[in-house]
Amino acid sequence: MAQWFALKAENPEFLLFFRMGDFYELFFDDAIAAASALDIALTARGNHAGEPIAMCGVPVAAAPSYLSRLIRRGFRVAVAEQTATSPSKKTGKGRPGPAQKGPLPRAVVRLVTPGTLTEDELLEPGRSNLLVALAQEGNGRGSTDVRGAAWIDISTGQFETASCKTNDLGHLLARLDPAEILAPPDCNLGDYEARRHPGAIPPAAHTARTRLAEIFNVASLDAFGTFTDAEAAAGLMAVEYIRRSQAGTMPRLSHPRPQTEQDTLGLDPATRASLDLLRARDGGSQHTLFSAVNRTVTAAGARLLSSWIAAPLTSPERITARQACWDWLRHDSVSLDALRQVLRGAPDIDRALGRLSVGRGQPRDLATLRDSVSAAHSAVSVIEAVQHGKRPALLETALKALRGGSLLERELDRALADELPPRVEDGGFIASGYDGELDAQRALRDDSRRVIAALQNEYAQRFGVASLKIRHHAQLGYVMEVPSAVGARLRTRGDLSFRQGTASAARFSTEELVDLDSRIAEATERATIRERQIFTALIARALEEKELPLLARALALLDVVQSSASLATGGTWCRSKVDDSMAFDLSACRHPVVEAALGTGTRFTANSCSLEPDHRVMLLTGPNMAGKSTFLRQNALTVILAQAGLPVPAKTAHIGVVDRLFSRVGASDDLARGRSTFMVEMTETAGILNQASPRSLVVVDEIGRGTSTLDGLSIAWAVLETMHSTLRCRTIFATHFHELAQLSETLPRLSPHTMAVRDWKGQVVFLHEVVPGSARRSWGVHVARLAGVPHPVVERAARLLKELEQDHSAGQRTLPLFDGHQPAADIACEPDDPSKNVTRDIFEQVLGLDPDSLSPREALAALYQLKSVALEAAGHLTRP
Repeated sequence: MAQWFALKAENPEFLLFFRMGDFYELFFDDAIAAASALDIALTARGNHAGEPIAMCGVPVAAAPSYLSRLIRRGFRVAVAEQTATSPSKKTGKGRPGPAQKGPLPRAVVRLVTPGTLTEDELLEPGRSNLLVALAQEGNGRGSTDVRGAAWIDISTGQFETASCKTNDLGHLLARLDPAEILAPPDCNLGDYEARRHPGAIPPAAHTARTRLAEIFNVASLDAFGTFTDAEAAAGLMAVEYIRRSQAGTMPRLSHPRPQTEQDTLGLDPATRASLDLLRARDGGSQHTLFSAVNRTVTAAGARLLSSWIAAPLTSPERITARQACWDWLRHDSVSLDALRQVLRGAPDIDRALGRLSVGRGQPRDLATLRDSVSAAHSAVSVIEAVQHGKRPALLETALKALRGGSLLERELDRALADELPPRVEDGGFIASGYDGELDAQRALRDDSRRVIAALQNEYAQRFGVASLKIRHHAQLGYVMEVPSAVGARLRTRGDLSFRQGTASAARFSTEELVDLDSRIAEATERATIRERQIFTALIARALEEKELPLLARALALLDVVQSSASLATGGTWCRSKVDDSMAFDLSACRHPVVEAALGTGTRFTANSCSLEPDHRVMLLTGPNMAGKSTFLRQNALTVILAQAGLPVPAKTAHIGVVDRLFSRVGASDDLARGRSTFMVEMTETAGILNQASPRSLVVVDEIGRGTSTLDGLSIAWAVLETMHSTLRCRTIFATHFHELAQLSETLPRLSPHTMAVRDWKGQVVFLHEVVPGSARRSWGVHVARLAGVPHPVVERAARLLKELEQDHSAGQRTLPLFDGHQPAADIACEPDDPSKNVTRDIFEQVLGLDPDSLSPREALAALYQLKSVALEAAGHLTRP
């Protein structure tokens, strides 16, 4: 317990996994917290200060699964191992010697935190696990709103930095979605506060630059690019935290690479949450943009694809370079299928190297490197077999990297056995014939075993006991075992030494057995030591291979390329044109996530969208459930896919680069911070109005919904005017305030559109089509009926609605902001003109027809139906 107190004092904020034999034990408050989190038994052992010591434990063999559960619950764990393997020494005769005084020495060998995980059991294969460090420019001295950020994925070695304004910090964190954040106490992390590691203090800039240069063995950090002082400080914070977590061992890290926010599409946290890019609102990965477009077959490819979606580009040249790769490959289906099969055999190089670099690698990690290099060389053959067109430059660069690692592959192929154990401790993972010294030790060990079999036969004849066996005992070594009845007779022999008796057997030793036990133990130990020496040398050889990280990145790129090509081969996804113009023209566009959720049996209604400079603001009206939100989001998602360099779900697409994308669709509150639904709505609206530019795309829904009708209408009107005339951004503005459609007379670049709806015999039919014009009804009562609101309530609401509409049309004047304006022409006419109602009904019915899918009989029936409606209305009009 003295050891436990000492180690706990060094790591007070961590749960202490204290190794005791085959278990990790926890004590005191650690045990109470862990027992509750893991749902395991809480016991007690010994006393401290007159009270029982709370205790619980987990088996060492099952520790990764328990660690995973603790990390997900927000705990951090310090792992204390026994640094000696035995409490006693053996004599030359193989018998136990005097016990060492005191307990086995122990030390903390690792700190397990959310941002420093390396084991596959603790990580998501297709998702990066980032540790982010933040520092302020000038270390808080003077007034500055610039932050330096550095992020590291210890499992893959990724190390990047960026500089951003404090106001944009939330955008950066939303893009990275870090597992853990190191930040000074005065740094506001907003929604990511729960991921903060307390007590992080940035170092001085000069110290940071010097230390990072030493760690990466260069004269100056400038060898890797231009870093601000805050970026350097954040970088050293992250590196030193990782070094401490690995008990002083430095894992394999790529050199730091600076990034610039100007190269990526601006997406604020609210927009990311609204669009479900990588995570759905319930925290899962299903029904996300990533899941809808992901066709990758490797973990590294999935991580690269998710990073492309999280950070779309704003450079048309880089976007075009990505598009060219999959567009070139998709025309050769045979090579595409072959490439997919090759990549399925490419394990995760980066994470295998990460485990090997921190001493947690296993034989199968070396096999991962061998198999991945082999897969890379096979991929080169597949790519070179594609004959059509010129190979894109990005793939040419990848092919050069994929040809590397040949010497390492041959070495590992010779060194590794055909069947590999899961752990180094199991032995037997180095192939016979690779190392002469190891083969000699193994031969001596195996020959000794044959000697035991011969000696057993000899003893059986010498002592006249047919059932005599020579067995190995953990404490006694090799012994001769006979039935207890025979043992009484043999105990009188002077050439035998009685060692142990049980109810059924008696055990004896001889000088030959003692010597044999010593020889076998020494041969086994020497073979084990030699095998581990070879393993260590192979790891060092692999970590020195500079071509492996480049090869791993090239394999990941190939996987994303084949994933995109597979997505585009069906003919319903296209390559978008992305340039520096102000164009925005999508033809027959679809929502990829909704379409994927519908499955193959249901057709998704595609819609076009044009936000050309002369009509850059679309005002979209229509009822709930008609598809407004789907339309808004599908256009935003198309921009993300296009600027990520991926296929888009449309017939054609031409997009002038969008610098920032804002999506405010759906209602939410933040009661924990005292913000109502309307306050959240206004806060997000303010963010849009303060940041949008003419190159931005804004998709918003129901501005002003959270307050009274006149308040909401006034706010929506003012916001719409500002987006149209001041910000001049490309905008889709969805609203239930139908009166806003009349602004098209005063706002020349406003284009009113509505969701097509059909009222057929009292039933609402949503056509999910976006058409020119504006809605004059909300159809809210009909939606209430669809939702299952009780019939009496729906009927009462319908009667009240008629009365209110009559009162409004008979006695109320128009709203002040529309005085002097005539209503715009629309398919939905005034309800008090029956002849115009006929026109509207016929128009809506025609709009709902699909001529291409009608048979001649169906077309004739539709014509008769239209005539019937007209005749019925005519009879009504002539009725006295």
